[in-house]
Amino acid sequence: MVILCIGTDRSTGDSLGPLIGSKLQAAGSTLFQVYGTLEKPVHAVNLEETTGEIHRRFHRPYIVAVDACLGKAESIGYISIKSGPLQPGTGVNKSLPAVGNLHVVGVVNVGGFMEYLVLQNTRLNLVMQMAEVISDGLLQGCRAFFSGHSPVMAEGKPGLTPVFSE
Repeated sequence: MVILCIGTDRSTGDSLGPLIGSKLQAAGSTLFQVYGTLEKPVHAVNLEETTGEIHRRFHRPYIVAVDACLGKAESIGYISIKSGPLQPGTGVNKSLPAVGNLHVVGVVNVGGFMEYLVLQNTRLNLVMQMAEVISDGLLQGCRAFFSGHSPVMAEGKPGLTPVFSE
């Protein structure tokens, strides 16, 4: 299993992925490999190169892609977990290759206008709290999966869990 955390530490809102990657790496789990940390982020410039490396290094890797996203004001702080590939960069109108077998996104701010400025002006506290919740959830989910136990699902809408509000 590979957890691919996408984003950059040069933008507060877009740092969600690298923060999660760093937290997962610090946990020292042998259940998965982490790509995308604060030290070595995976972003638009190196995403294709990194996914190529993953596929060269691992035979049929199961990739969990993690990224920040922009959404509606009422969805800020929500975390979405969905089957299938992530389409990174759509919030900032970039065309990047889809990645992952499963993806996790956190809504960090409002989309629709001046996306780069919005990502730069995202509250760090929100991003840090979301990174904590997502990294803990991924660790617990992997431990449960590899030990043969089913993780407990939160109540609410499937794949959409409120975390924090402004």
